[in-house]
Amino acid sequence: MKNIIEKEMNLLKKKKRYRMLWIIVSVAALIAVSVIIFLNQPKFGRAPGGERMERIKNSPNYRNGEFQNLSETRQITSDKGLFGSMFDFLFKKVDNLKPDSDLPAIKTDLWQLDRNKDLLIWFGHSSCLIQIDGKRIMVDPVFCDASPVSFVNKPFKGTNIYRPEDIPEIDYLVISHDHWDHLDYKTVMDIKDRTGKIICGLGVGEHFEHWGFDKNKIVELDWNENIVFDDGFTVYCLPARHFSGRKIFSNNTLWASYLFKTPSQNIYIGGDSGYDTHFADIGKRFTDIDLAILENGQYDKDWRYIHLLPEYVVQAFKDLKAKKLLTVHNSKYALGKHSWKAPLENISEAAEKDSLNLMIPMIGEIIYLNDSSHKFEKWWTNIN
Repeated sequence: MKNIIEKEMNLLKKKKRYRMLWIIVSVAALIAVSVIIFLNQPKFGRAPGGERMERIKNSPNYRNGEFQNLSETRQITSDKGLFGSMFDFLFKKVDNLKPDSDLPAIKTDLWQLDRNKDLLIWFGHSSCLIQIDGKRIMVDPVFCDASPVSFVNKPFKGTNIYRPEDIPEIDYLVISHDHWDHLDYKTVMDIKDRTGKIICGLGVGEHFEHWGFDKNKIVELDWNENIVFDDGFTVYCLPARHFSGRKIFSNNTLWASYLFKTPSQNIYIGGDSGYDTHFADIGKRFTDIDLAILENGQYDKDWRYIHLLPEYVVQAFKDLKAKKLLTVHNSKYALGKHSWKAPLENISEAAEKDSLNLMIPMIGEIIYLNDSSHKFEKWWTNIN
């Protein structure tokens, strides 16, 4: 009788173990399927393949299965390692990380802009509209989601007053790289029918083709390549020091900076980039840059090679030998662990010290590029 009871007990234990194992396997399978479904949403884009991948493999900037920076570049430089840095990124408390009230902004009617006026309008972070010599250039427009999930990277209060439908017809859509805070699926899909040429780095065009954009409108460039348009515009694709990726894997598309040579002005768009020798090289190659747009914000010493630390923003500007400076990558999202207005205060102090021709507009403020009398208020000073 005792042996029978023991056998029954052992059988019951085995059944419980099998049931628990089945539950664990089922949950794991459900999670795996959910992740696959999530990552296969159209907004994630598509990895380069076919002829595009063959072109990428022939790039001097593509080695060991991924694009490389000019200098060796570690994304995480902290002694704490990846997980320690991620813990700080997620949980470290920072005073005034986000403003406690609405940031001032101006809602300009973009549809009513006079095409004959040379101007620039910044929309927070790295999004801006440049109107020059009758052409409209839209740079990294993000008006909906700056991350794959809407509850992450929420914009600061008062900064999200522009929507995709506010963007009029544009001639050139410029994408510096395919990170979510620079390439917003919802925004570009909304303006698809109002977009002329798309200018991007190698591989990024795969996303646009996957999203149904006309292949003939997509201009993909490698570093140090250029394209001449019939209207007298030349666009140079130039190096930057950063990385790329929308899914799990990084660096299968190229990140870049650009120089627009137009009939009347030369405008440098720096994209996301840490400091390196490319700024000085570009300054030597192009000796007449009228305006440099450089990132200034969302920096951290733990990733000092892939974003400009405050002390390097001015040095990069000086290397470029540009006449005017507009700093971006600030005032809309909290990605770096610093006070939200530290980038504005740092560059403002540096500009006064070195007599730099600095522009720090409010979101939506019109900057007329030929008006040297424009005065910029320190709009951030009375906001905590």
